[in-house]
Parts: sequence; structure tokens; C-alpha cells
Amino acid sequence: MANLNRSTSRRGFLKTTAKAGAAALAPMFVPAAVLGREGATPPSERIVVGGLGIGNRGRTDLACFLSEQDAQFVAVCDAQQSRREQVKEIVDNHYQSSDCAVLRHPDELLGRDDIDAVLIATGDRWHTLASILAARAGKDIYCEKPCSMTIEESLRLKETIGRYGRIYQAGTQRRTIPNFQFAVELAHSGKLGKLHTVHAHTLNPGFRRDWLPEVPLPSEEVVDWDLWLGPVPWRPYNPTYTAGGWRDHYDLHSGGILEWGAHTVDLCQWATGMDHTTPIQYEPWDTNVTATYANGVKLVMRDRDTGWLGLGTCPVRFEGDEGWVETGDSGKIAVEPASLRSEIEVVEMQGTDPKNHVREFLDCVRSRKPCSANASVAAQSHIASHAATIAWRMGTTLRFDPEENEFIDNADANRFLARAVREPWRI
Repeated sequence: MANLNRSTSRRGFLKTTAKAGAAALAPMFVPAAVLGREGATPPSERIVVGGLGIGNRGRTDLACFLSEQDAQFVAVCDAQQSRREQVKEIVDNHYQSSDCAVLRHPDELLGRDDIDAVLIATGDRWHTLASILAARAGKDIYCEKPCSMTIEESLRLKETIGRYGRIYQAGTQRRTIPNFQFAVELAHSGKLGKLHTVHAHTLNPGFRRDWLPEVPLPSEEVVDWDLWLGPVPWRPYNPTYTAGGWRDHYDLHSGGILEWGAHTVDLCQWATGMDHTTPIQYEPWDTNVTATYANGVKLVMRDRDTGWLGLGTCPVRFEGDEGWVETGDSGKIAVEPASLRSEIEVVEMQGTDPKNHVREFLDCVRSRKPCSANASVAAQSHIASHAATIAWRMGTTLRFDPEENEFIDNADANRFLARAVREPWRI
């Protein structure tokens, strides 16, 4: 105990001691949530989450994290000041505090020892790099799709997540949406007979190569343009890019097939039991590609104008020799034969809703069991989508080796396995 100041009188000391004693005996009013009562999770047991690049889709994910009692969102990192401030306002309003940190550089976020997991919702160009940096920093990762820009990035992502033992959930939330799960279970059950063709809705695979007109660059605090570009080749600043207009630009986008294929090709891989591999042949036609697995099953990646039943965006269709099933984001399901209709007992849920997917991620962070959309699963569906894009770009049928992850006897096609990466962002 520290010595009392010699100038303190005995009377003064007694008064001070009496006040301190009274304060110690006074009841302390602590919110029940702080103690973990009323169903709340105590702070010491919450999964602490930070966010990288939280835009429109990211804010949908963020809302799901905020709704979970066992997660605590503490910091946002973004190259754009306006987005940092928007997310801080959302988080602080939710927690009725001013504690959400705003950061500009990923190193600032990933260097925090108190953060357990990160939500990555940047543009495509940053997904693999940010995930790898997060894994190296010991963070678990929920990353929006598409998860990679190339076949090489897909492989690097899978390898890094495995090496560092991190939990990874790709934002392909349709794996945890009831109607899509039902369709896959029906395909697995054998009630459709032997599967012969699966269909994945994809978008036009075309890219644009032009640069938008240069506009005077704001201050680095407002938009850190060099950081926003990250690993992709430099181009002049234009605010259309940072407002979401980067899509369809080759250097910045992973392509129309993967834009939806990250979901729909992924579901087809799951339905056919091919999560561990990819098709071995890719044949382009119009704006579509037909791929073939080693067992002869065909995967048709086709756009919105080729005969879907209108069950919502991102539809898939699984066909066997005794029946078929089709479903989409509306939650509705169509099946044949009619006898299978009595088995449909699915609560309709929008396919864009990530609530179940975020919940599964948090459960896996605790259990350390792989998520349904783990890095290995995501890598295989992304490789298939990238290979299809390359075949379409070249306008020719390509054969692919899923073991070596390269095209067979086609050096020109293999040039597209990777893209140039700008220093210092090599991984």
C-alpha cells in the first residue's frame, strides 16, 4: 500500500475512508449483456471481427454479423474515407457507442491482436491477396465472392488457408439456403436417376479493355488510389471505378462466368459430387460453355436468355435419366416427375440472404471444423469457371488436367493461368 501524504490529517483521512467504504458498499448497476445474462454472450466469449472494404454487399454481410450475439465488430478498413465513415456510423449506432475504429491500410487492421476474424468485401482484385494476408496474420476469414481472379490465385488461396489452419468461408451463401440444399440433396438421393447434365446460370463472359477518362485525384485520405488498385496494373483515377463501376474491366474483374458461377457452378459441383475436382474439357458456344467431367457428366454454363423457368436469379438445374429439379433465388422449386413434388418441404428464403452462411462461419470458428464453402471447395468451382472463361476467350475447345491444374497441350491457354501483379503486392 502506498504511504499517505504526511500533510493529510487524521480527520481528513477518516472522512476519505468513510466515503470510499460507502462507495464500495453501494450497489453497482451493470448491463445484463455485459454479464452474459438475458441470452447475451459475455464479451470474453465473443468472436471479435474487423472488416476490409465494406461496400453495398459487405453491408448486407455486416448486418448479419451485427445481429449475432456472439460476434463483436470493432474496426473497419477501407481505402475510401466515405465508406469508412458509413460503416462506422452503422456499427456505432448498433452498439450505441463510438468505439468502431476506422483504418485505411490492411496492415493496421490485421496487426490488431484482439481481432479473431475478418469480413472481406472488397472488389474482386483484392479478395485473394487480402485473404492470404489475413491467414498469415492468424485471422479466420469470411470473404465475398468471387474469391480469386485466376486459376493460380485459386490454388494459392487453398494452399495458404490449409497451411495456416484458418477457417475460411467463401461468400457463396446459396450453400446454406434451404431450396438449393434441397435440390442438391435430391440429386444425391438417386431419385432423379443417374445424373447426366447440370446447368449453371452465368453472365456474358466478355470484358472491356479501355480506361475511363482521367479525373483529378482526391487527397490520399479521401481515396487512397494506389491502395484501392492494390495488386492490379495501374490506371488513371476515375470515380466511376470506386463507385462500383470497375466491373467488366478486365484488370479489375474476374469475369461474367465467375460472377454468377462462383455460386451456380459451385452448386453444380456439389450436386455432382465433384467438390474435389473440375471438368476435363471446356467447349464454348455463343456466350456459354459446356464442360465435361471425367465421368461424362456435362456442366452447362449458360446465360439468362437460354430457357430458364424464371425461378429467380442464379438458377441451377440438375437432370438425371429419371427426372430433374430446377431452383433459383426466389426460393421456388420445380421438379419432375410430379411424384417428387410432395417431397418439397422447404421454407422459401431469398438466395441472396447470407444470414445462415454467417452463422455457419461463426459456428466453425468456434468448432474449428471446415465451413461448407471452405477454401478447397471454393478453389475447385473457381478453377472450373476460370477455365471456362479462358476457353470462351480463345474460342476453342480446351482440355484440362485437374491434377496439374493446367491445360493439356496448349501453351497459349496456359498463359492465362495467372495475371500480372503490381509491386509490392506479390503473394
